[in-house]
Amino acid sequence: MAANMKRFGQTMFAGALAVLISGNASAQPVADPTRPPAELQSAAPGSDGPATGPLLQSIMISPSERSAIINGERVRQGGTYGNSRILKISENEVVLRSVTGTETLRLYPGVEMKPVKAAVTDSKRTESKPAPKAKVVPKVGSNRTDSRGGKPQ
Repeated sequence: MAANMKRFGQTMFAGALAVLISGNASAQPVADPTRPPAELQSAAPGSDGPATGPLLQSIMISPSERSAIINGERVRQGGTYGNSRILKISENEVVLRSVTGTETLRLYPGVEMKPVKAAVTDSKRTESKPAPKAKVVPKVGSNRTDSRGGKPQ
């Protein structure tokens, strides 16, 4: 039996080694699953060619500052990007002003975001209900009887 276990272990090791070796021979780079699709990066909505101009990639908002990543460069609200000044950074867009005019970069081009309206609540649903009463569990003691009616032993 010990010989069979040893042979089984050697076979498993050899099989695992073969899989590892064959996997490395045909290894290909793994695509980043968090990267946006190529069509969103290379073309503006409604256009046929690659995007020209600044591309908004990320927005970061904290209590102390607002910043964004435009074409890989971090910019702060009030700062500059190229020849443009960053006028406003909101949750999903950045507004730039240059000598040629004002431009709005959207984080999700082609997606129209609408503010969420507060739900109307029924006054009866908002009334607080009393807390449920706690169940009373009897304490274990010597004066209890067992399920057959006799004293526990």
